[in-house]
Amino acid sequence: MPIPVQTMAPGFAVAAQLTVQQMADAAAQGFKTVINNRPDGEGGPDQPQSQSLAAAAQAQGLHYVYLPVVSGAITSEQAVAMRAALQAAPQPVLAFCRSGARSAQLYALAQLA
Repeated sequence: MPIPVQTMAPGFAVAAQLTVQQMADAAAQGFKTVINNRPDGEGGPDQPQSQSLAAAAQAQGLHYVYLPVVSGAITSEQAVAMRAALQAAPQPVLAFCRSGARSAQLYALAQLA
């Protein structure tokens, strides 16, 4: 089943929390990189951990980046790190957090960094 995504710019989209199983869907949808902007444990014990997501992404041939940010507390250093990750990442990129909003905000800040 396709992952619901919001395209922010050519080569970049955001989504809500992804599961281990959805890494295959991300690859099938043509994404080459997945960026996880959600801190481990933020959603409690049911939230997939970054290590599991990374392994699933890599098994699908996806480049995986873990760049956790706290909602409402994104720093300029994190915006610079996101910019660097986007410049180095194979395109297209799918970034996710709890709802996708934080990833969209970080993307916008990265454009100014």
